[in-house]
Order: sequence, then structure tokens, then C-alpha cells
Amino acid sequence: VQLVESGGGLVQPGGSLRLSCAASGFTFSNYVMTWYRQALGKERELVAGITSAGDITSYADSVKGRFTISRDNAKNMVYLQMNSLKPEDTAVYYCNALDVIVATMRRYEYWGQGTQGTVSS
Repeated sequence: VQLVESGGGLVQPGGSLRLSCAASGFTFSNYVMTWYRQALGKERELVAGITSAGDITSYADSVKGRFTISRDNAKNMVYLQMNSLKPEDTAVYYCNALDVIVATMRRYEYWGQGTQGTVSS
């Protein structure tokens, strides 16, 4: 099982970044996908989520209207488009996959290694 993030980097305030997460080794279309971030010295924060079918998305208040999560189940990819970036968006961004099988009460969860996004002038 692998989740591999890419697309991080250094951008000026007001700029954009597009993060990608490539999934392999599991049935991607069954999983809820989310993006988390963790700034230096702070707790990991849930940023955005998307249902397995891609029909419902949700965002943290701090990024609503600026970030967009999407997925392509045919390519086993999830994306995070980040616009109007602010210095406080600086963090390591992590991709997460989650599935819960209620019938067996089993939880399957995977994490990527993270990609650094830095917003600075």
C-alpha cells in the first residue's frame, strides 16, 4: 500500500499550489480521502475531505473558499488545489485514505509521507 504526495514547494502569498496524491495497493474507489496538514510545533489538522464517489466534499473553515479537493478514481489520484495562499498555510501536507467495514468492525487507514508547502515572500 502506498500514498505518495507531490506538488509541494515555495510560493509567495496570494499564489497557488496543486498537491497530488497517487494511491496504490488498495481499492482506491472504496476509500474516503482526506488532506491533513501539520505546521511546525502544531497538531495535525484536517483540511479537506471527499467521499469515495467524489460527490461530497468538506473543508476546514480556515481554507473554505480557497482550497478545492478532487479525485479521479480511474487514475487512483486525489488532488488539493490551493489558491490565495497565506503564510499560515505553511505546513507539511499529508494524504490520508480511510475505509470502515461496518459488518466486520474493521478500519483500514493509510498515510502518505507528506509534502512541504511553504508560503513566504
